[in-house]
Amino acid sequence: MIYFDNSATTQADASVLETYTKVSQSIWGNPSSLHNFGEKADKLLSQSRQQIADILGVKKHEIFFTSGGTEGDNWVIKGTAIAKRDFGKHLITTQIEHPAVINTMQQLEQLGYEVTYLPVDKSGRVSADDVAAAIRPDTILVSVMAVNNEVGSIQPLDEIGAVLADYPKIHFHVDAVQAVGKGLWDLVLNPRVDFATFSGHKFHAPRGTGFIYMKAGKKIAPLMSGGGQESNLRSGTENVPAIAAMAKALRIVTTNEQSKNQQEQAVRKIIIEHIKDQPNITIFSGMDEHFAPHILTFAIAGVRGETIVHAFEEQDIYISTTSACSSKKEQVSGTLMAMHTPEKLATSAVRVSLDATNTIAEAQAFNRAFDSIYAGFGKIMTK
Repeated sequence: MIYFDNSATTQADASVLETYTKVSQSIWGNPSSLHNFGEKADKLLSQSRQQIADILGVKKHEIFFTSGGTEGDNWVIKGTAIAKRDFGKHLITTQIEHPAVINTMQQLEQLGYEVTYLPVDKSGRVSADDVAAAIRPDTILVSVMAVNNEVGSIQPLDEIGAVLADYPKIHFHVDAVQAVGKGLWDLVLNPRVDFATFSGHKFHAPRGTGFIYMKAGKKIAPLMSGGGQESNLRSGTENVPAIAAMAKALRIVTTNEQSKNQQEQAVRKIIIEHIKDQPNITIFSGMDEHFAPHILTFAIAGVRGETIVHAFEEQDIYISTTSACSSKKEQVSGTLMAMHTPEKLATSAVRVSLDATNTIAEAQAFNRAFDSIYAGFGKIMTK
């Protein structure tokens, strides 16, 4: 089996699962409890928070645990809207954000907020100049993803940060879910970024884990009220085994990060070089520095994306349409439409998403399968 759907989710690392099991069996006390067993859990929770902070190069009290990327995006966006509603009700984002951002923004619009959705160019990148032009006196938040989950375009966060340097009261949020382990830490956590969202299952941690970075001094309203965990900002008993496992997974994925990125890039290049000159093939993910090393999205004109996915599945190769969150809903890629891709071509798009564990041999096997599948689609493409 060849698994090329790592942007949807990754396989939990064996040693990470070992940590989860060990903690579940030996340190299963409630970290809020006053007795010694609770204190052991609280100590491990604190150690995990410190480990993540050290990896990111931030302060321990700037890390807050969540259930994943969706909660993190919702919390930062809605939390900002609530906390800063007396200062303004205008938010800025892009047309290519993950549904966790887009749908949250749309919900706020129903509550009386105004949202500007910025366009992107043909490579799927937003312009910092457009961000500057969209800012109003009542703007309270700019939310831009680091790496697009559908085509892998890297957004100019440093340029946007430079624009926002003149607006210190506007919160700057980055959805960094697809950026972990891709050599983009300086971009994701540039000095102007106030909030960043992370999801554990994208880097081999258990599902249902995540965290946000919240710059010291910045404030958002809590969405989860209750026992006052996470400094009274995100109540609910912490999942200590999963958090400890996530901290370990983050340490593993960031170890030898550059060589892992080179491995992903090498695998991706082999596939691109093999398919790029074929008739009826459109590649949406570039090989330059503006694209992440692990995502390759292409289309076979005239063949629906789900048909391509199932054809590869028959050969035990797992890819996806452009977003796992919309694939079963048969939605056309919002990113490709924002890139002014013809709708018929957008419905043909599929995504290959890699991990450092993927190999050259797997890329070569993919290419052989592609040749067979492409030949079989010949009659469809000529109609």
